[in-house]
Amino acid sequence: MDTAAARIGRAAVIGAGVMGAGIAAHLANAGLPVLLLDVVPAGATSANRSILARTALERLTKADPAAFMHPRDARLIEPGNLEDDLPRVVDADWIVEAVVEDAQIKRSLYERLEAARRPGSIVSSNTSTIPLRRLTEGLPGSFTRDFLVAHFFNPPRYMRLLEVVAGPDTDPQVIAAVSAFADLRLGKGVVRVKDTPGFIANRIGSFWLQCAVGEALDAGLSIEEADAVLGRPVGVPKTGVFGLMDVVGLDLLPAVGRSLLAELPADDPYRVVHREPEIVERLIAQGYTGRKGKGGFYRLRQEAGERVKEAVDLRTGEYHTARKVRLESVTAAKAGGLRALLEHADPGGRYAWRVLSRTLAYALSLVPAVAGTISAVDEAMRLGFGWKRGPIEMVDDLGPAWFAARLREEGLSVPPLLELAQDLPFYAARSGRLMQLTPAGDYALVERPPGVLLLADVKHREQPLARNASASLWNVGDGVVCLEFHSKMNTLDTDSLRMIQEAVRLVGRERDTWKGLVIHNEGDNFSVGANIGMGLFAANIGQWPAIAESVKAGQRVMRALKFAPFPVVGAPSGLALGGGCEVLLHCDALEAHAETYMGPAEAGIGLIPAWGGCKELLLRWWRRSGRPQGPMPAINGAFETVSMAKVSKSAAEARELLFLRGATASS
Repeated sequence: MDTAAARIGRAAVIGAGVMGAGIAAHLANAGLPVLLLDVVPAGATSANRSILARTALERLTKADPAAFMHPRDARLIEPGNLEDDLPRVVDADWIVEAVVEDAQIKRSLYERLEAARRPGSIVSSNTSTIPLRRLTEGLPGSFTRDFLVAHFFNPPRYMRLLEVVAGPDTDPQVIAAVSAFADLRLGKGVVRVKDTPGFIANRIGSFWLQCAVGEALDAGLSIEEADAVLGRPVGVPKTGVFGLMDVVGLDLLPAVGRSLLAELPADDPYRVVHREPEIVERLIAQGYTGRKGKGGFYRLRQEAGERVKEAVDLRTGEYHTARKVRLESVTAAKAGGLRALLEHADPGGRYAWRVLSRTLAYALSLVPAVAGTISAVDEAMRLGFGWKRGPIEMVDDLGPAWFAARLREEGLSVPPLLELAQDLPFYAARSGRLMQLTPAGDYALVERPPGVLLLADVKHREQPLARNASASLWNVGDGVVCLEFHSKMNTLDTDSLRMIQEAVRLVGRERDTWKGLVIHNEGDNFSVGANIGMGLFAANIGQWPAIAESVKAGQRVMRALKFAPFPVVGAPSGLALGGGCEVLLHCDALEAHAETYMGPAEAGIGLIPAWGGCKELLLRWWRRSGRPQGPMPAINGAFETVSMAKVSKSAAEARELLFLRGATASS
């Protein structure tokens, strides 16, 4: 492990609310013992003085999606309270503060922590809006040297962004320790941000949400229409904006807004778009605070044993059955991309332009005052809000010159960085390396953390060794070939199998050049399995010989992988189902991302794994049960796994289910 990351071996989390408890759970996922503390509630008896932390831990064990990567991780969290157990933080290497967003309350807590903690232990705040300089006012240098902001996003296990803010006194070794631990052990993308209100992601994200709500109200759009437009067509998660606010919690939005208004400059455009709509106030007053409450903009209602999704009417506040949206602009976006959406004249297209024109321009205006580089802005929004592309990447997609001209036509101001770009792209490949436009007007390298190699970067400097419609082979250096799947959802078809076969032939034939094969891609999912649609089509027209041949071909390819005369390493993340799971079962070793959801899912649609997966699982169960037990325990274990279509909810569970053999789970 990185020596900086090794500095952190125990943790304490102060604040057992949604965020504090979630952070504690994720620290436990990384194997850290965690002390979770909260206040003693008024009227508490001696037996329940730690009831808030204990209740939070109980909620964590029942959370859906799961907060823990394995149920046993919950044992690493010990609940306590601030009155009885604060002295115990002396054992913690990292103390995470996650209490209410009030600078005075936080500073009062820090004074108590300074008296209780071990000198040199790290203290961080999970604040989302309060600048670090306000948090440390009046505190001694012995505290400020060990203090930083480490802002997690909700839910902490799944959202990959960690914004790190250093103060003028913060010890660089503290920054290095938290950044390395977050990267290597927590699986976070660490973005260093400046000490400005809302940092990067919440500053842009709050502007985007405020703009989206206000423009939907002005245009008379339903929340279903708004989410259909500002969801998948622009590369935002399918929740869109109103669904996202339900996830975040409607009651948090006014607090974040007021905090930003208290800190932002008087001329900041956020002040123009900020509103506190009456419909939001009404929903909160009625207990509709989002998914953590009875519902929010959307809610689920039981009817005849089935769940019915309902949406609120922004004008009346009444709920109705959520309607399917049909907008020509959404259809146009599927074929023509983002620009086709923004150029469309229907209400959806006009709404998309009104929101995105302001949001993208706002993001550009924050460089370099808030973020030193455009790549920091884009990475923050990708990792913190789940956008497929960051806002400045979207401008590149639209064309900077086109976007600037359209802003002028609409009478909107053009950000200085956009004026500077003119017709230049914000990102460009130069000498095989990805470069980014700087505020000085030149290009600088997009820096990667030490030890990080992205396939996307390889593609800037290399041509594929081989390629077809579903897969490619790449030279990633050091004599290693990478096999990349790139079909829709990385489904496996005839072309995929051919490229696996070609990879085995290439590396095996040119042993002086190539030393091994890695199977990896940077899609959302490793592979969701065989292309069932093609199989169904073949069955419908009676092409049984073709189906039989595809099964045989898959078996031949998997056998070739298993017995290749060189190392084959699988590096999955996301879904690895069915045939995708079988590819990994035949690798020599796996380096699996912690968020790998793997298993033979075929039984769920009435099929069985046919490319050798059943045999591999049987072998693994045989090794676990051992010969003295006879054949039945192994047969039963493998049969149960396949017949129940078991899929792991993490790499930790995949190891327990024997999908990962001699593998490591990498964050």
